[in-house]
Amino acid sequence: MKIKKVLNSSVILAIDENNKEFVCFGKGIGYNKKNGDIVEKKVVDQIFMPVESIQINEYLKLLDSMPPIYLDITQKIVSEAEKELGSKLNMSIYFTLSDHLNFAVERAKKNINITNRVYWEIKNYYSEEFKIGKYALKLLNELIDIALPEEEAANIAFHLINAQSQSNDSRDGMKYAKMIGGIVNLVRYSIGSGLKTEGIHYQRFITHVKFFTERFFNNEMLKDENDAMFEQIATLYPEAMEISFKIKDYIKKVYDGVIPKDELTYLAVHINRLQAYNEINK
Repeated sequence: MKIKKVLNSSVILAIDENNKEFVCFGKGIGYNKKNGDIVEKKVVDQIFMPVESIQINEYLKLLDSMPPIYLDITQKIVSEAEKELGSKLNMSIYFTLSDHLNFAVERAKKNINITNRVYWEIKNYYSEEFKIGKYALKLLNELIDIALPEEEAANIAFHLINAQSQSNDSRDGMKYAKMIGGIVNLVRYSIGSGLKTEGIHYQRFITHVKFFTERFFNNEMLKDENDAMFEQIATLYPEAMEISFKIKDYIKKVYDGVIPKDELTYLAVHINRLQAYNEINK
């Protein structure tokens, strides 16, 4: 590949022998380079395919207008996130998170605070992403000498949540957090007596609700319609199944969605475990 345009010291626009354009990231990849130079593979960290969509072209404009340090910090954050979360993130996060960090620092310098409406939900239900958000704040403090409020860790976590989403819809993090919060609060009030949140069963329940939420928004709900298992769980755990039906009514009322029997069954299993754990640890 050859360099078509140097965007900054860390990012270039390259072109291959078939005239396909690529965005290439790498520390110092664009430093002291000019158009037409050969791209050295050893300095390329990430290669981004096609610069064909309007969205990618808009991202390129963003890169032109921000200091390279934010791209360097973003690469460190993404590397840490992929290691901790155990999965590859959507490549657009390199653009969107860099832009967010740049804007967040600008806002902080001007004492402008924008409230994250799902801060509590993200902090409590996406604890791994929130932890990486705090790591990002530490990096910003070390490399740019600016201390951002903890709420900003939730904003960064929000980008990580979106980057794990199949649809990569920028609103996914907000939708997911709101639905998870609604379901967990409904279960908390239904069980009563102070839901214990420190046990393994609670963590498994939260994990299940996360995947439930993703399946719902991606139209991938479990639909085996296993009537025998549904009837068995309903008989064994009637209180838990009753709470599952409350969740079904909540989803229908708020999201106009239908929850299949299999999903109700698995919700009831997890809710029953929470109830049993709560009873033991009263």
